[in-house]
Amino acid sequence: MERDTMSIWPRMEPFLLGALQVSPCSKLGLHYLRKMSSYVQTRDGCFPQLSWSMWKHIACGKLQLPEDLAWLYFETFDLLIGHPPEERLELAECFSQCSSTSELDQQRNKLSVDTLQFLLFLYIQQINRTSLRVSLIGEEWPTCRTSSPSDRQGKTNSQNKNWDDRAHLSFIRSHLTEILDLLVAPNQRSPSGSPLEDCQIPLEAVLSLSLLLEGSACQDKAIQPLHVLLTKDPFQKQAGYSTLGRSFHLHKLLSCIQNYLTLNPFGITACLNSGKTLAWASQVEGAMKKAKIARNTHITPPGSRMVVISQVMKQTLAKTSDKLTGSNIKIHRCSNSFIYLLSPLRSVNVDKCRDCTVVLGPVETSVHMHGCHNVQLVCVAGRIVVGASSSCVLHALTPTRPLLLPGNASITLGPFHTFYPSLEDHMASVGLAVVPNFWDQPLILGLEDLVNASLNATPSPEHACYQLLPEADFHTFVVPFQMQGDTCEVPGGLPPQYQAVIESKKRRIQSLQKMLLEAQLNKKQKHQFQELLEGKFHEWLRETGQRQELDSLIPSTVAAVNDFPVTATSTTTEDFTQQLRRVWQTGR
Repeated sequence: MERDTMSIWPRMEPFLLGALQVSPCSKLGLHYLRKMSSYVQTRDGCFPQLSWSMWKHIACGKLQLPEDLAWLYFETFDLLIGHPPEERLELAECFSQCSSTSELDQQRNKLSVDTLQFLLFLYIQQINRTSLRVSLIGEEWPTCRTSSPSDRQGKTNSQNKNWDDRAHLSFIRSHLTEILDLLVAPNQRSPSGSPLEDCQIPLEAVLSLSLLLEGSACQDKAIQPLHVLLTKDPFQKQAGYSTLGRSFHLHKLLSCIQNYLTLNPFGITACLNSGKTLAWASQVEGAMKKAKIARNTHITPPGSRMVVISQVMKQTLAKTSDKLTGSNIKIHRCSNSFIYLLSPLRSVNVDKCRDCTVVLGPVETSVHMHGCHNVQLVCVAGRIVVGASSSCVLHALTPTRPLLLPGNASITLGPFHTFYPSLEDHMASVGLAVVPNFWDQPLILGLEDLVNASLNATPSPEHACYQLLPEADFHTFVVPFQMQGDTCEVPGGLPPQYQAVIESKKRRIQSLQKMLLEAQLNKKQKHQFQELLEGKFHEWLRETGQRQELDSLIPSTVAAVNDFPVTATSTTTEDFTQQLRRVWQTGR
């Protein structure tokens, strides 16, 4: 009997990377998507590939969606399915050369997506649908603490299920009938629109279902797409597959999938329960007792690799490792810490962190910050998403417009302002270029509408959840680690107005150095000035909290454990003091 068993589970990435973390537009419900399914399968230029121009026609003309929202869904799906790095770089170059809206539309029209997969992608947006009853009631029992409407909105929208593999399984189980309904061809429907009793679904349509489902047969542990599993003996008969017609009987297919559906063995639940737990050297006694790193990268195929970093407190954590490359990272409930993950990454979720600085290597798909307070995020990423966060600063280089979800307050957007030696090589490996760069042109996404926020327009009071970083507050960021590589400046340079600030600071430093050299101070005066300068420097370190970061960068004498070593550092407080002395003594 063991030969006749298999496991089918929901794939992680469509929910993790594809489902927007907000309650979807009502126009993406089953009724409208079923109508769209019939429409695209009977129109030229819509099936089996759907172009941007046809989707814009359907979304804006039929569903009455704003064009920016239509492009957001199309772009998100394109980011999810991915392209080879060389193709992504070529597309980026084409988009960066567009000088008008019409030229941009022409380039977008060259893009197309699998029609049925795109329908399924639109449907799974329902996983984050907010219950109207829950949103009105808020809590099961009243509490003494009162909350503002914005707090309730942030809480309501915080219930996203993108990382919850149990929620993925529950969603598929509850909605499998509707999902299969979207794959039914128009000639397989009755006049009332429901599928015929002996409805057949073509193999090509079930192939699209492999976007959401995969599995393995018991005698063959290799992970396979759903359509491959169901066309093999002994599962053909159970799934109602006809080799002659190359199609599946709808009701048998539904029953077969339901019988073998199980929890993803490579999801976050399995990672936390049986993944490899990693420890690392701690510089502060007792500060890391609660902190944990768990990963499944040693057993998981590409696309399901994940690393969970949880409850790092008052530490600097720096990693560059093949174990990180291509992984989905979750940074959870960290506080008062500095986290450097300097490898090419698949996706990153920064969840419920406070008073942290997070510096990332290039992220191929999306970085999602959720429920954070006073976090500085520095990254190059395919997309930046921020929801239910406050007093956070984002320094980003991104080819898509940053997405601001409900519940945000006091978000500051600034240009990407750092580098490390292997950064450009890492960017090339995931297909991210320096242009186009839309860090300063966010989209504000609400429950039912999309509000454009442009650089030259002041947000209205109800949407004033962000600001661009004031030029006077800008400074570059130094990654304090020694690595191999050729990158020696910020990729793409800084925007002119911020570059002018840096040049102004350089001139002030040069003026100070010149003044000191011309002052002709004696040895005692030089020593007094040096002590004053160092004292002011250490006072600034204490007041800004930078002393903690510098002290935690001192290499530990305790050996790192397992295969996730702490990166060697080269910067300490004493190093800065020595540099100050050299500036004073040599004028350089």
